Amino acid sequence: MKLLWLDLNSSYAHSSLALPALHAQIANNTDIEWCTVSATINENTGENTGSVVNQIYRHQPDIIAATNWLFNHEQLLHIVSRAKALLPHCCVILGGPEFLGDNEAFLYKNKFVSGVFRGEGEEVFPLWLKVWNQPRKEWKSITGLCYLNESGEYQDNGLARVMNFSELVPPEKSRFFNWSKPFVQLETTRGCFNTCAFCVSGGEKPVRTLSLEAIKERLDVIHEHGIKNVRVLDRTFNYNNKRAKELLNLFREYPDICFHLEIHPALLSDKLKQKLATLPKGLLHLEAGIQSLRENVLEQSRRIGKLSDALAGLHYLCSLENMETHADLIAGLPLYHLSEIFDDVRTLAEYGAGEIQLESLKLLPGTEMRRRADELGIQYSPLPPYEVLQTREITVDELQTAHYLSRLLDGFYNTPTWRNITRILILENPHFIHDLLDHLVRTDVIDTPLSLERRGLILYDFCKNHYPDYLTQVSIAWIEAGMSLKKAPAEKVRTKRQLPPESWEVVYGAYRENLRLCFLPVDEEGHGYWFGFESEIQKIQPVFKARKLS
Repeated sequence: MKLLWLDLNSSYAHSSLALPALHAQIANNTDIEWCTVSATINENTGENTGSVVNQIYRHQPDIIAATNWLFNHEQLLHIVSRAKALLPHCCVILGGPEFLGDNEAFLYKNKFVSGVFRGEGEEVFPLWLKVWNQPRKEWKSITGLCYLNESGEYQDNGLARVMNFSELVPPEKSRFFNWSKPFVQLETTRGCFNTCAFCVSGGEKPVRTLSLEAIKERLDVIHEHGIKNVRVLDRTFNYNNKRAKELLNLFREYPDICFHLEIHPALLSDKLKQKLATLPKGLLHLEAGIQSLRENVLEQSRRIGKLSDALAGLHYLCSLENMETHADLIAGLPLYHLSEIFDDVRTLAEYGAGEIQLESLKLLPGTEMRRRADELGIQYSPLPPYEVLQTREITVDELQTAHYLSRLLDGFYNTPTWRNITRILILENPHFIHDLLDHLVRTDVIDTPLSLERRGLILYDFCKNHYPDYLTQVSIAWIEAGMSLKKAPAEKVRTKRQLPPESWEVVYGAYRENLRLCFLPVDEEGHGYWFGFESEIQKIQPVFKARKLS
């Protein structure tokens, strides 16, 4: 039997765990010949589809298997439908988050798909492989499998859950585990204690865990492969504060790895706060799930935890200098108004969030919020990615504004070069974010990919016309990013024969006579900033900064 796995990812950096996780459980089964076709979703959708179909056809598989998720769904169906037309004998089996809801309509519409799995597949997929080519009545015993029987009737075998999570063979043991990506993913728990109505994990009960010993064994393997970034896939890293502390102690044994965690700011114990504060700089990168800073919104979304605790926890996390904490908001949640989103962005900027991610709500299959959409007054797209189009609280136009705001945040606040000056402008000027957003929309660049330099030019020009008091700070950010001193943001910079003053306050670095100095004045009395550049190695960023402001 030849099984072909179609690995269709969103980008080169991303690699799904589904294939190695499933393969690891049956790697020793010599009756199965495995082959893979990998691709990424790109702009040349038609061309890419044809190429992938051709690769599948050349393999002549008996089974085509793939994982469907939000953003690969449409393209994947195009591929497998064509492959099925060329290989009518082939059995197409799919799984993934797209099938956590009601799958009857999907199977009637897409009859080239033999069946879909709902839930976790490591235990049930091997069982199906034993009966895949037998009469459909033999499929009834496979938990989680949904299909049409010989009579064309829909058969639903419920939801598959791996209760013996700790007994699974780790995906790193599979030959299909991809060690070439910028990061690897590690799942130390499965399931979620939370009940968020918008999340597919809201129904994943109970939480199942790996022992610290098992996690250490896996981290040793990851470390041996030279991996520098590990994304811990636990839905809520600190659902159990005692266990979280133990894991942090374990992570300290790998100081050359950065661990990316999702943390619930409302559930931080005092002991966990203390532990986080003592960790080496760069060991952790935190994603703090907050979604909204409004009590009624969170209650409607069925998110566990008090808002006051969440705000206090988030404020604490953002204050830690040894790690960066990102926060997220979701536009389109029931009861959430556009004006509140703008206010919440400002509050997160005040806290010092490393990034502010603003996403539009998507009503995913299998979620409570999707089932209650009519009751909640939510209109959403029936096709992936199922984005919300309108609610009782936010109009179509306002959701578009929220999308534009997300683009602004990504382009400026979430970009390290422009983050500090953008944050200052947001905090010191209540109308700044609205003004800049209007400017970006009016000049038709809000949805245009912009280089780092172009964003700097836009910000400088905008401030020159509307917020001139901040031009010096924009120029400083421009210089420290190593941008050209011949362009507008450096128009006041003096580069020729600059000598140090009698006294200055050193901000960073050490002055040497062989440094190439430039001077950014702030007035006519010789006050301003000096930057020193390495002439010999032509390093574009300054290595020295000093100021004289009084």
